[in-house]
Amino acid sequence: MQTFLHYSFLSGLYSFLLTLIIMPLVLYLCKKHHIYDLPDSRKVHSNLTPRLGGLLFVPATAFGTLLSIVCMTGNQEMLLQFHAASLTMAFGTVIIYLIGIIDDLTGMQANYKFLIQIITSSFFPLSGIWINNLYGVCGVYALPFWVGAPLTVFLALLVINALNLIDGIDGLSSGMTIVMLSALTWLFCLDGRSAIFPLFSCGLIGSLAAFFLFNKFGSNRRGTKIFMGDAGSLFLGYAISYLCIKYAMADSSAPDNFFSRNGLLVAYTLLIVPVFDLIRVAFGRLFKRRGIFSPDKTHIHHILMARGLSMTATLLVILAFQLFFIGLNFVLLRAGLGITWIFLADVVLFAAFFAVFRPYRPYPEKA
Repeated sequence: MQTFLHYSFLSGLYSFLLTLIIMPLVLYLCKKHHIYDLPDSRKVHSNLTPRLGGLLFVPATAFGTLLSIVCMTGNQEMLLQFHAASLTMAFGTVIIYLIGIIDDLTGMQANYKFLIQIITSSFFPLSGIWINNLYGVCGVYALPFWVGAPLTVFLALLVINALNLIDGIDGLSSGMTIVMLSALTWLFCLDGRSAIFPLFSCGLIGSLAAFFLFNKFGSNRRGTKIFMGDAGSLFLGYAISYLCIKYAMADSSAPDNFFSRNGLLVAYTLLIVPVFDLIRVAFGRLFKRRGIFSPDKTHIHHILMARGLSMTATLLVILAFQLFFIGLNFVLLRAGLGITWIFLADVVLFAAFFAVFRPYRPYPEKA
């Protein structure tokens, strides 16, 4: 495990440095070609801000991962597994990455983007990555492919859109994803079967960390601030979906440890805040007889800011909320509580959070 962590750290360092070096060029190109995220009534920013920061996530992650693989060449302790299915997933990644770039540059209708998401999410079960076991949720364990495959596509769509739509304030989507990827890097290192997953996870952390510096601490006045755009958020959702579903998939060759025996709960726990928030917002829109894709200001960050919190305070509260669920579910699982009861406890606590943080004044819902 220590060797896995060592090379994973190198992967993150390489991608961090590449992103840090090239991001000023992306900022320059955005300004030169007027590629900005325009402020409107639904958004919290009020300045023209470049929006192609996520353009570097894929190349920087690939660079860090591949360079680490080169560094470990000849190390017999490292196990790298590449299969034909990996090419399918790589193809899906390229498609959703390009769709994000097109949307950032020219715009794309939501229904077309959703169709592409369905197609690329279908690559998961086609590559042999699918939810094949519910680990006892409502008494259900092993799933047949014809049930697990569509469930996998549905869950991937949920995660992709959750991370895309929660990207509403500086540092939120990148910060939450860094927390998820840090846990996944450690879990895949603990798993010990293949180095490619922790290398990829940590490589993405490195690129995200460099982006976070520009996004959170950059300045419009100095010309150093940038948003990730759909090119970044769609890729993040796709990558997190892949890694979480891969870890949650029951596998007889997996090492028998506490986390692998509860793979589905582990993956689900990392995703609670963005996914629960998306479900809450979607049901709220349906209740008001509005389309689930209709824009409004009802996401968790909108509500907290309507309550009077600053953008930084909102970011810290949501990240603390995410860490709270990770710690809580670990304690509940260690205490012997079943996965179904843990899920119900999470739902109740998530609902209680919004009961407490309802804004003093109504927030504008329509863009």
